Amino acid sequence: MPSVSAHVALTLAQHIDAVFGVMGNGNAYFLDAIETQTDAVFTAVRHEQGAVVAADAHFRASGRIAAGTSTYGAGFTNTLTALAEAVQAHVPLVLVVGDEPTSGPRPWDVDQIALASAVGARTYTVGRADAAATTVIAIEHALTYRVPVVLAIPYDVAAREAGPVPPAPEPRVPAALAPSGEFAEGMLDEIAAALAAAERPFLLAGRGAWLSGASTALGELAASTGALTASTALGRGVFPDTRFDLGVTGGFGAEGAMELIREADVAVVFGAGLNQFTMRFGALFAPGTKVFQIDIAPAATHAHVGGFVRADARLAAEALVERVTGSIGAPWRESVDVAAARAYDHGDDLAPDGRLDPRSAARRIAALLPEDRVVVSDGGHFIGWANMYWPVAAPDRMMMIGTAFQSIGQGWPSVVGAALARREATVVLTSGDGGGLMAIADLESAVRAAAGRGMAVIWNDAAYGAEVNLYGLKGLAEAPMRIPEVDFAAFAAAVGAEGVVVRTLADLDRLESWAAEDPATRRFLLLDLRISGEVIAPYQQEIIRVNS
Repeated sequence: MPSVSAHVALTLAQHIDAVFGVMGNGNAYFLDAIETQTDAVFTAVRHEQGAVVAADAHFRASGRIAAGTSTYGAGFTNTLTALAEAVQAHVPLVLVVGDEPTSGPRPWDVDQIALASAVGARTYTVGRADAAATTVIAIEHALTYRVPVVLAIPYDVAAREAGPVPPAPEPRVPAALAPSGEFAEGMLDEIAAALAAAERPFLLAGRGAWLSGASTALGELAASTGALTASTALGRGVFPDTRFDLGVTGGFGAEGAMELIREADVAVVFGAGLNQFTMRFGALFAPGTKVFQIDIAPAATHAHVGGFVRADARLAAEALVERVTGSIGAPWRESVDVAAARAYDHGDDLAPDGRLDPRSAARRIAALLPEDRVVVSDGGHFIGWANMYWPVAAPDRMMMIGTAFQSIGQGWPSVVGAALARREATVVLTSGDGGGLMAIADLESAVRAAAGRGMAVIWNDAAYGAEVNLYGLKGLAEAPMRIPEVDFAAFAAAVGAEGVVVRTLADLDRLESWAAEDPATRRFLLLDLRISGEVIAPYQQEIIRVNS
């Protein structure tokens, strides 16, 4: 007869086709059932953090919920940083874990429910009689609230017989939040009137707008109002017409584009949280700009918002299109040079210290990357270079895993999840030497999962660059901020990948020839860029100004 663990596995596999994790005592029976009784694909990672990161990246790349799994105790505690990141980033996933027996904790057990709760994740514990139903409830919770959930299997019930697997209902997700009530309708009227009367209208969209499917409606609204557009870092590509799109706002934005945004007299924001980085620490809009926000949050998320509608971005955008249909587009966007405004500093071939200038390296890499790329980013000072110089086609083709929780070391397992989610694409990791070393165990996982469809760019400045820029410049001791220069190319070779040390732009020619090779026969490529730490990313310069 099926065990409790089999009930969980068989029910989970009805709704989830990808599971990532590390096998241990607490999840052995669950993984046996996944492997032998379901069609779900299990991919092993080498550190439990990677189980959650891979499931996180899988959702961001595909929109399909995935699962991670670990054993109890130390296995579970290893997942907490990645679990916190998924909570902060509003990414639904299910983490299946072993747990202490129902008879009580053993010396090596910890209060896993309290630990998960501390980072914002709900725990559902299965029993012999309710394992299937509880599994569906956990999936439904994750999808409804867009958060990770923990599904715990107590150690002493994991292998107990539970009878035939009962039919379980489909998880139900609430309908998109429509604008409702006199206030919402009146505010939409006000926004439409403001856009119709604006001389310099501007639309900004974030990841929430992409998740709601608002792209088409936003494109129609931009066309009918003559607005310039832009996106947050996680929403890039959401507007279909790039001719009038200023790119990413905030510290990753081009200076000319940010100056144009400050000229806007009306700005409408869709599905974007307006955090301090998107808002350039309050300087994105000029004091005279009328700022409206549409979001599913309970209230406006920034003090500069003057009018707020709680609603799904797509439904609100469609309602605005109906209200402004027939409006004559303002000539503002026709009068500006968007391409010039979006231009970034080209940089020099080499920085004054003789090491690679990361700006010129980023530009050269952008010209050589495969067009079908999905970019996954670790956290660290280097995040500016890919975000500024590497365009992507849509928000699900650029993900920054770690930035919501301000963490580093989640890059390598991100490749694992993205590679399984987007089997047709080339997955490109951008990571620093600090984060790259922190998660080095899952370099092997990335190479194995992506093979010739994967590559990594390591921005190797032999330092924790953000800390050097923030605290070294203040005169604090730099020794703890420095890393002995590591040969990442040798690491790559050790796990079957191809590693290339890049000291000049000419060394990047190998990327050009690699991109032309058949992904089925080429190896995973790692570019170890020996960059200068003296070139500070513009977003980091903003942070330095604010904190100085």
